[in-house]
Amino acid sequence: METKPSTATAATTIVVDEEEEEEEEDAAEAWGDWESGAEEDGGDSSPNFLCLFCGSRFDSTASLFKHCSVDHAFDFYGVVRDMGLDFYGSIKLINYVRSQVAENKCWSCGETFQCREDVQNHLHVANSYNKDGKVLWADDSYLKPFMEDDSLLHSFAVDDDDEDWNPSMDKEELMRQLMSNEELEELCRNTHNMVGVKDEREIEEKEDQFEKITVNGSVLEDTCEPLNQKDNEKQLKISRATLAAREIKNVNDGYFGAYGSFGIHREMLSDKVRTDAYRSALINNPSLLNQATVLDVGCGTGILSLFAAQAGASRVIAVEASAKMATVATQIAKDNGLLADESLKCEDKKGSKVISVVHCMVEELDKHIQVPPRGIDVLVSEWMGYCLLYESMLSSVLYARDHFLKPGGAILPDTATIFGAGFGRGGTSLPFWDNVYGFDMSCIGKEIAEDAARVPMVDIVEPQDIVTESAMLHYFDLATMTQEEMDFTSSFELKPRPDNARLTWCYGIVLWFETGFTARYCKEAQAILSTSPHCPKTHWSQTIFTFKEPIALTTVESIDDSSAPVGSRECPASTIRSRISIVRSSAHRSIDASIETTAVGSDGRKRSWPAQIFNL
Repeated sequence: METKPSTATAATTIVVDEEEEEEEEDAAEAWGDWESGAEEDGGDSSPNFLCLFCGSRFDSTASLFKHCSVDHAFDFYGVVRDMGLDFYGSIKLINYVRSQVAENKCWSCGETFQCREDVQNHLHVANSYNKDGKVLWADDSYLKPFMEDDSLLHSFAVDDDDEDWNPSMDKEELMRQLMSNEELEELCRNTHNMVGVKDEREIEEKEDQFEKITVNGSVLEDTCEPLNQKDNEKQLKISRATLAAREIKNVNDGYFGAYGSFGIHREMLSDKVRTDAYRSALINNPSLLNQATVLDVGCGTGILSLFAAQAGASRVIAVEASAKMATVATQIAKDNGLLADESLKCEDKKGSKVISVVHCMVEELDKHIQVPPRGIDVLVSEWMGYCLLYESMLSSVLYARDHFLKPGGAILPDTATIFGAGFGRGGTSLPFWDNVYGFDMSCIGKEIAEDAARVPMVDIVEPQDIVTESAMLHYFDLATMTQEEMDFTSSFELKPRPDNARLTWCYGIVLWFETGFTARYCKEAQAILSTSPHCPKTHWSQTIFTFKEPIALTTVESIDDSSAPVGSRECPASTIRSRISIVRSSAHRSIDASIETTAVGSDGRKRSWPAQIFNL
């Protein structure tokens, strides 16, 4: 994998088990409130449904949505069908539209108007349902009713042609099943097997697999009988699996498609630290590469494959999921006289023409090219992302290791380590805004600092702005680790740098990583790729997590003001204790991070801050 530049990120909450249980109870109670509210109203079989855009009311949801489609260019059933929305996705859509209209905004393009009438005159067919790569109503806050006693939320049904939804399901049972976290989590894990789905036909094949129900070891086909509990569960699984597979496919399409930009590849190839580390490991270890069969996962321009061929590999399989870059890598290999003649058998391929470029994800490699089982001698990949794991292809690399690498084969790099340290005011944007052409604009700096406490930043931190000693957070052995070990929690201490005896302020924690090409496989020449602030700059920069408030630090033991909080100017801390958890997010190719911070004074007193939640 070759890492692309950072885009704007948004903070999100990492949901731990206890919070999930509380939210489940709250959601179930909220659903019960809606149901009981309807009963208290006398159980009217013809509720009064309010239009999403105007004050018109209707006796049925069908007439309401027909009105929305004809008069307001909002085809509810069409959106549900196009987006593959399940029950709660449809709930979120309705609440999202109501919230936007209440703010006099167009629900699809976001344009703001002076009054509701202007919004209605502006409404148009949506060009897209996404913004910044996310569905407009993706936030789970839209599961909560925007309008009190909104009868539409528990009375609508999707199009009769939509097989993923059946309005005859019992709503209380449906909500109970939707809140079954263990089942949904298991299903989400299963959908990773569907990442390679390429088109609707393959998605339908996956759905067909879910359509069979097993009872006492026997597979029963669907019947026309009314849905029972098993059928309800099956329908939910189909809808959830299909939606998850589509979301993963969309993320992958956007992710790999972005690598069609040559500017990204120029930036990465110009990263001398990165490219030289790989070149040294491949070129300077002849005992490893000579006559070896090499697999390059996420080849991009094919630069690592070119190095491997130059080092004497007998065969190089370059895998690239971006269609454009697979074509480019093929042309580059050909232009340099290294492209293999695929009409020849492997044993007949001689000379320098050893590179075969395959357009696919590595999980599908054996469907596109013949690869001997466990027949790869060297697996190489530049898979690292920001903060090591963001947008990384580590899971794909581990898949390739487990399926194609021969026992004792080499994986390059074979180690990865995440480090952290505290940074000072110079690591923030505050100094810039203090004096802009002689004017005080610090109010902007303060607002940016508040935002930074919720959103991690990818930027360069200068060595002089590091105010604590470094700490190792986590070590990965790529030769033995499992995919589950990509998620970790680390507790560590940060102490002021010994050369800084005066009072200093720590504004947050900066993370970076190192990958190693160790003597385990690289016998002749080892290499280290470091993104540390103390080393030459790389395109990965560092990842910055800003505290909600800075913490005063000192190495001098002094008589502290016992009435002052630890970490303040009057009572500076001698140590910062922190615990960081980094896990793969429910959003494909993203990571969630939580940071817990405690300042410890020289007298042993402590002060803790609430955990901060970040999404990258």
